[in-house]
Amino acid sequence: MVITGRKVFLIFAGAFAVIISVNLLLAFSAVRTFPGLEVKNSYVASQNWDEERAAQLALDWTVDAVVRDEMLTLSITDAMGAPVEVQSLSGVFGRATSVKDDQTPAFEFNGEAYVAPVQTSDGNWNLRLEAVAPDGTDFRQRIVVLVD
Repeated sequence: MVITGRKVFLIFAGAFAVIISVNLLLAFSAVRTFPGLEVKNSYVASQNWDEERAAQLALDWTVDAVVRDEMLTLSITDAMGAPVEVQSLSGVFGRATSVKDDQTPAFEFNGEAYVAPVQTSDGNWNLRLEAVAPDGTDFRQRIVVLVD
């Protein structure tokens, strides 16, 4: 078999076509699944960030979330390890990379933790939590939840 200039050109053209096609596919997939911005105006959101962060850290809460048997358990404990019952609690539970699986859990306090049924599959999930402490302090945190 003789390799001619034409065959070499077709091999190179085919290789570049595959590379360009894969790059375009990945770029379009990334743009299509991008969930959007965290805040509408980052400058406005940053104006009170230091004060809000200090108030949240002063609460000295430890927050943990785990999923077992399609039940999301969110534990919020104070510095002494006692469960914290908040004024209000909301959150969005979903994938880190896409909003199509997002769920809004209906949390109920059972005396020790907040529980809510969720639908999951294996992998990395995020709980974007918003709560209001008994003293009125806003608390926001993103918690990574690994589901096996």
